[in-house]
Amino acid sequence: MADKGGHSGGPGRAPEAGRPDKVRNVALVGHSGAGKTTLVEALLAETGVIQRPGRIEDGTTVSDFDDVEMRQQRSVNLALAPLTYGGVKVNLIDTPGYADFVGDLRAGLRAADAALFVISAVDGIDGLTRQLWEECAAVGMPRAVVITKVDQQRGDFDDVVMTCQDVFGEGVAPIYFPISSGDGLQGLIGLLSQRCFDYSGGERVERDPDPRFLDQIAEQRAALIEGIIQESEDETLMDRYLAGEEIDVKALIQDLETAVARGSFYPVLATAVPHGAAPGPVVGMQELLEVITQAFPSPLEHAVPTVTDIDGGDPRQVRCDPDGPLVAEVVKTTSDPYVGRISLVRVFSGTLRPDTVVHVSGHGLEDRGHEDHDVDERVGALSSPLGKHQRPVSACVAGDICAIAKLSRAETGDTLSDPGSPVVMEPWTMPDPLLPVAIRARSKADEDKLSQALGRLVAEDPTLRLENNAETRQLVLWCMGEAHADVLIDRLKARYGVEVERVDLRIPLRETFGGTAKGLGRHVKQSGGHGQYGICHIEVEPLASGEGFEFVDKIVGGVIPRQFIPSVEKGIRQQMARGVAAGYPLVDIRVTLYDGKAHSVDSSDMAFQTAGALALKDAAAKVPILLLEPVDEVSVLVADEYVGQVMSDLTSRRGRVLGSESVPGGRTMIKAEVPQLEIVRYAIDLRSMSQGTGTFSRTFLRYEPLPSHLADKVAASG
Repeated sequence: MADKGGHSGGPGRAPEAGRPDKVRNVALVGHSGAGKTTLVEALLAETGVIQRPGRIEDGTTVSDFDDVEMRQQRSVNLALAPLTYGGVKVNLIDTPGYADFVGDLRAGLRAADAALFVISAVDGIDGLTRQLWEECAAVGMPRAVVITKVDQQRGDFDDVVMTCQDVFGEGVAPIYFPISSGDGLQGLIGLLSQRCFDYSGGERVERDPDPRFLDQIAEQRAALIEGIIQESEDETLMDRYLAGEEIDVKALIQDLETAVARGSFYPVLATAVPHGAAPGPVVGMQELLEVITQAFPSPLEHAVPTVTDIDGGDPRQVRCDPDGPLVAEVVKTTSDPYVGRISLVRVFSGTLRPDTVVHVSGHGLEDRGHEDHDVDERVGALSSPLGKHQRPVSACVAGDICAIAKLSRAETGDTLSDPGSPVVMEPWTMPDPLLPVAIRARSKADEDKLSQALGRLVAEDPTLRLENNAETRQLVLWCMGEAHADVLIDRLKARYGVEVERVDLRIPLRETFGGTAKGLGRHVKQSGGHGQYGICHIEVEPLASGEGFEFVDKIVGGVIPRQFIPSVEKGIRQQMARGVAAGYPLVDIRVTLYDGKAHSVDSSDMAFQTAGALALKDAAAKVPILLLEPVDEVSVLVADEYVGQVMSDLTSRRGRVLGSESVPGGRTMIKAEVPQLEIVRYAIDLRSMSQGTGTFSRTFLRYEPLPSHLADKVAASG
């Protein structure tokens, strides 16, 4: 591609886009360690946004500015890094590469119009990257591949290209390839231009390629041209090419750009950013910027998610029009104890301006602790984030991304719209958090601050689900994985000054009768004044699993007055809630009240409630009490190569495998019934077994008797 040049956007000055066609929103995705953050630093330095690239090891990069990121030396948050190249504003969206932080990754894809897959020439492709490619393919998102670390000794550009073509399928083709000399990486050769871009002197110099590369250029160029022509809208082009006609390079570049923007062709580029004190030039930044600004689509070419009225109704499409009605979405929320809440917003329609009133709508995440809300709020100052720095901007047009401070009710995923005609955007897909982590405040002072701090974390992170389990009396954070939980606990301490400690998760068990028994409840007290008198005889028998509680009244002759029969039932129900053996709720029994006695003066509602409870405890002492454990139906989706290992593991967890079925893409869906006690940490274990590619879902099925050896352990620990 031709270099359109034009470095601009100096430090301290935020680039602004006057219209959507001058914006490119690009999400950088790939596994942790592939070099996304380092690549962002190099691109910012190349365009003059920063004077020199920062280093992850030093905690000086623009993207990884959070304290947790600097300590862990990896990205855990989505970060925005705007730059300008050739008169086009590029919003680089650096996303985390670790599976635990897939929420921010999905948010980045939502805000983007194209995805840049960053793959290490040393490490190749991992399972998460494959899944992301499939997700992007499902929605037709334009993609390109940049292979990093081609200068490293173990880096193999050609091998990774072949792997990409094998994994990602047709349409993947390099448009540059790296060349080396005895001194290391020398530069790149453009296959369409047939020119060498030599970086060996520290600056990019264009020249003719060495004759030793001509055969390689001819072979790879022919494959590239055939791939481009197959995507061309000019149906005569292939015939002309096969007839030996030399196709104009400008026409090929135009067809390539069209195919990339359409999401049917995926160019592969090579880059190198010397690590630390390692010698060598920074290679491939201009070539990458040319692809981003010329081949990736503008927001005008990318469909806007559908919207509906806040009260429902038929979905409708909106256009990316700066003069249209305001429709924007909060793609990331951060809370600072001093600055307050900062909302990163992608504007899809209309123009967002400071000091205007917008409608904030949040719907559909009640199960994760996010209340539905509809409220009007006034927008304050707008800014363009560059890492932790907020640089003021005058407006944000459709297609662009900006930050808004102090929208007090806005949460990640919320829609901002015109108060006169408020709408809600179709939400993006968010995975379920399936790792439960029970916590408690370390001190009374921490307990007082914990609720507010957790509320802020929930507002930021839609992949976090907060559960206050009334039965086990535990506070549970449902997380994406161990690293996610560690970051949340770290933030509670570092950001909000709240210290918590993990505790063992309690699984809500149940009790039931192991046989039929009769019980006597006798509550007779005389204390000189008004006494208490209630006697009842009951028979208790077990019911089938899931049948609950049945109360049968067989009182005849008025031995218990009618007004006190409900009192007996109430007392029994209260005792069932407290349990009769290990303190767990009693379920699945039928209680028959068949006899009793009352006193004309001393009988009362409370006396018969107490008698009912005592009768149940008396019956329980005469038969075995079984502990019941909850069993979930689990659906596990894994690559075919891991099916045997996953099935064996489920069986070892006392699970019953019900069957499996093939799923397109070389995967299998396994159905099983597994006790909840055995899958507390399954989110971690499955990821380890399947190299990060396995996913699962779980739904409560029923309660079943706990094996006796485990029941004894529970009773002993209780």
